Amino acid sequence: MHLRRCIGSGGMARHPRQRWWTTCPVAAAALLLCVLVALIPATPAGAQDAPAGAAPSAAEVTLAQRYAPVVRLQERPVDGRCSEGEPYEPVDVSILFDNEEVALRGPWDRTNVVQIGPSAERLSRGLWGYHLDFPGDPLDPGCGYAEWAERISAGTPPTVYARVVSEPGFPDRIALQYWFYYVFNDWNNNHEGDWEMIQIVFPAGSAQEALGVSPEQVGYSQHSSAERAEWGDDKLELVDGTRPVVHPAAGSHANFYGERIYLMRSEAEGMGCDDAGGDHRELRPAIDVIPTARADYLVTHPWLGFDGRWGEQQSGVFNGPTGPNEKFQWTQPISWSMESWRDRSFSVPSGGLTGTRATDFFCGSVAAGSELLRRAKANPGPVGLLLAALVVLLVWSIRRTRWQPTGTRDLEAPRAWGQQVSTATLLMRERPRLFLGIGLLFIPLGLLITFLQFVLFQLTALETLLEEAGGDNAVVGSLALSIGLFFAILGLALVQAAVARAVRELVAGRPVTPLGAYRSVLGDGRVLVRALAIAVVLQVALQFSLVLLPVAIYLLVRWSLLAVVVGAEGDTGVSPLRRSAQLTRGDWLRVAVMVVGVTGAALFLGPAVGTLALILTDAAFGVVNLVAAAVYVAAVPVAALALTYLYHDLRAEEQAAASEAGHEGAPAGAITTG
Repeated sequence: MHLRRCIGSGGMARHPRQRWWTTCPVAAAALLLCVLVALIPATPAGAQDAPAGAAPSAAEVTLAQRYAPVVRLQERPVDGRCSEGEPYEPVDVSILFDNEEVALRGPWDRTNVVQIGPSAERLSRGLWGYHLDFPGDPLDPGCGYAEWAERISAGTPPTVYARVVSEPGFPDRIALQYWFYYVFNDWNNNHEGDWEMIQIVFPAGSAQEALGVSPEQVGYSQHSSAERAEWGDDKLELVDGTRPVVHPAAGSHANFYGERIYLMRSEAEGMGCDDAGGDHRELRPAIDVIPTARADYLVTHPWLGFDGRWGEQQSGVFNGPTGPNEKFQWTQPISWSMESWRDRSFSVPSGGLTGTRATDFFCGSVAAGSELLRRAKANPGPVGLLLAALVVLLVWSIRRTRWQPTGTRDLEAPRAWGQQVSTATLLMRERPRLFLGIGLLFIPLGLLITFLQFVLFQLTALETLLEEAGGDNAVVGSLALSIGLFFAILGLALVQAAVARAVRELVAGRPVTPLGAYRSVLGDGRVLVRALAIAVVLQVALQFSLVLLPVAIYLLVRWSLLAVVVGAEGDTGVSPLRRSAQLTRGDWLRVAVMVVGVTGAALFLGPAVGTLALILTDAAFGVVNLVAAAVYVAAVPVAALALTYLYHDLRAEEQAAASEAGHEGAPAGAITTG
């Protein structure tokens, strides 16, 4: 308007040499404004109200909701104990931000506090080398983290973060990812914070195309690797035809397809046993869809710019994890599925050839080793001193004994404990068929234990107890364990008795076979079983009282030779318990060291070899357990031979003491081996 008045017809008269912008400054300003406006790109209507980052498309949201996972966590006990079941749920990470119980610490040391209650915007700056720190000590967690997580997440639903992402080079594939965040990882490698995920791959180039096709395959993260399932596999359970069922393992939150205990035995898989079995509770988490492009998700979810760790900084396996944006699969999901996914996870076998399986031993030893490592890191001084003392004791014991074997048939020769072991090994090498044949008892015995447990819990009234109480119930578990333990002790006693009887026959010059040794011992079987029953009942009764536990240990050593006594002496009318106590009188410590050291080593060796096979090879678990059983079958008779030599050494000392006291011959119940 002003411009037309100044330069158009009807405007004010001007001097011929005078410029219009000098006489009409308002018009000049208007012209400049018009030029500037013309240079600014046009903005669609309503865009002034939109956020700076683009939201996920409608197709992405629809796809994420259609395939949203169903999460089944281990049920917690009624009393809420955090040591059983799964106390942690996937949470909305926003509960961590602006929270005065959460600290942001810098990279220069683990104690320097940068900010209390950091915001999501603060984390968006990257902050590589920084870490979040929650209240508690991951090396001594107790129930603190579980209680804290429950308190701060109250009122917010369990949440899973979904994202649709493609990868350059794979235009015909698209991945739908679901990310889970847990406040604490309570497994062999305790640490604050835990990111896990699952991924579904579609033969499509976009979310819109994916809505019209079925997925090709699914991958469940398990520590540093993942397990694949083709869409439609029997192991992949679906709800409503599209929603995959996920079984996070208790504590570790590794994701599995079934309700079992799984064996992880590599650096990528993790090391230990993941328990995804037992009763469970079902969650259908809220789905928060993340935009695909970085510029967009940094606006809607700024915390995804954080390059630090989502938990307290620690050394080694106890360190908090980095976030999803730092993972290989965040930007290269298809390559990740091709390079890191495997076809199956191995579950722990439910039955074995022997009472002690390599797989069970592996689970327990890794857990015990992790616990020792955790305690050593938390209290390095006391644990280091204890380990050093054990090493010194072991070295001292080995150096203080003699190892040169003596004559295998000379039962009256005094022997140091090292010579008892070496002579037992020599006799095994001389008569392998005899003593390995005796040790083979453990194979049918293991099958018998498995069969009896099956009959009791599947074909009798106890089946109802199992269904009502659950397989992980303490009463049911104790009953099953007691059955196995009773027959394992009986089998060990029978092997010790048969070995001692075989040695007696060899020394006497009579022919002996494994079956003949067992037949001869079974003639005294009533005496052996009665003595074992009395010993077991009294041990159980005494061990229930902490006050009487020392008495139980004392009697356990005094009675430890009862099976050898039956094999070497037969039924003499003297109780094997009483006879064993007579022999060990005055030599309690020596007998304790031999029984615990030699028998314990024999029971340890088979599963230990199997555990090494699990770690170093890809052999199937059944094969590994068979290897462990073979070692077990050989090691237990050697231990029984060593105890037999110990028995004869103690008997010779007893006879010498009686002779010095003026009593000729052996005491009542003793025998003379020719």
